[in-house]
Amino acid sequence: MSLQKISTFAPLPIRIMAGIAFILHGLPKFESLQGTQGFFASVGIPADLALVIGLLEVIGGILLIIGLVTRITSILFIIEMIGAISIVKASNGFMGEGGYEVDLLLMSISISLLLSGPGRVSIERDVLKREIFPKISYKKNEEANAN
Repeated sequence: MSLQKISTFAPLPIRIMAGIAFILHGLPKFESLQGTQGFFASVGIPADLALVIGLLEVIGGILLIIGLVTRITSILFIIEMIGAISIVKASNGFMGEGGYEVDLLLMSISISLLLSGPGRVSIERDVLKREIFPKISYKKNEEANAN
């Protein structure tokens, strides 16, 4: 098997680990939704977003694991992580309690998945036989420009 074929599997472990991480960050938001809403309000985020963010993290995490709408989910996670870092965690510093290192890592993973797509072993590739949000193909653009 060529290196190029093997590299199509590269997003799989990244998708699985990011999905698990987002799910594990989303589930506690539902254990005490009122507490989460209170925290959101205390840092200047509308309290109603607590449910939306919790659902995004749990459902989005599942979508990443199975490889469905990977690029769209990644965009939403990038936006969420930018918000979490800039609104809540930036003043806490990079590392330590309340630091943004994990958020930055999850944002970087989401950027990588946005760029790579779901890769092999995904619902999009193996069941639907196409990406819901297709990648940009430079070959097609080059061919169109040549004509």
